[in-house]
Amino acid sequence: MCKQTGITATPDTQWYRSPLSRRQFAAGGGALTLAACTGMGANGEPATGGSALTENTVVIDTPDGDADAEFIHPASGSHPAIVFWPDIAGVREANRMMARRVAAEGYAVLLVNPYYRDVTGEQFADFAAFRAGGGFDTVGPWREKLSSRAVMRDAAAHVGWLDGQDAVDTARGIGTEGYCMGGPFTVYTAAAAPGRVKAAGSFHGGGLVRDDEDSPHKLLAGTPQTSYLFAIAQDDDADAPENKTMLRAAADAANVRAEVDVYAGDHGWTVPDSPAYDRAAAERAYAAKMALYASSL
Repeated sequence: MCKQTGITATPDTQWYRSPLSRRQFAAGGGALTLAACTGMGANGEPATGGSALTENTVVIDTPDGDADAEFIHPASGSHPAIVFWPDIAGVREANRMMARRVAAEGYAVLLVNPYYRDVTGEQFADFAAFRAGGGFDTVGPWREKLSSRAVMRDAAAHVGWLDGQDAVDTARGIGTEGYCMGGPFTVYTAAAAPGRVKAAGSFHGGGLVRDDEDSPHKLLAGTPQTSYLFAIAQDDDADAPENKTMLRAAADAANVRAEVDVYAGDHGWTVPDSPAYDRAAAERAYAAKMALYASSL
């Protein structure tokens, strides 16, 4: 089921040209919901062109209930699909801006609500509101329901829904990107649909290397057709420097293509409303992500 929002976005606002303070982000959010971003080249300069975008609020039938999501894609044509997993603060304008930017590059992006079992839609306007409003305590019980198997069930439903949309080119592979807690969800997505998901990007993802059988690094062997990007925060690497080595070894053993790199940004550096946002490092990660999609989808 799909509920039309009535929003058609046009590529006339380039929010990424300079970093946003939390105050600027909150003040500009209303206007940015009506505008998409043009793409950027690998050198971080705005690319020319761009197309109008369509945004829908959708509801997806999953084994665990109705999951709400936001579907953002070029207004015409069919395109490779992307499943977007947000960070711990959930769906908010920062994610929509990021999703619009990818959609403007020619992708159909499904921004999912990982907390749909408990709440619908946006719960925090931005990360500052999340922190100030006791967000970690609020989402704790919601987060506990997101086991690896639960996320795989969700991911399979999301992929199946995408494959039924006219805006999705089913002859092309599906990609997935995730941030913070959403990082490992990209591996779960690939494991849930290994024949469809061809590219997965984890950005400052947590819990990628664990002891349990569903540790993401152990699931790589079941995703031989997926190419990966593991973009690791410098402070996360300092806390667990062995994880990158274990990820590389697991990818090599599974014979899957994986770029594992430590970025000069702290945890959260890619998300524009994060207090750790680092524009230069974020642009480098964005370029790597788009290169992954271009080569794999």
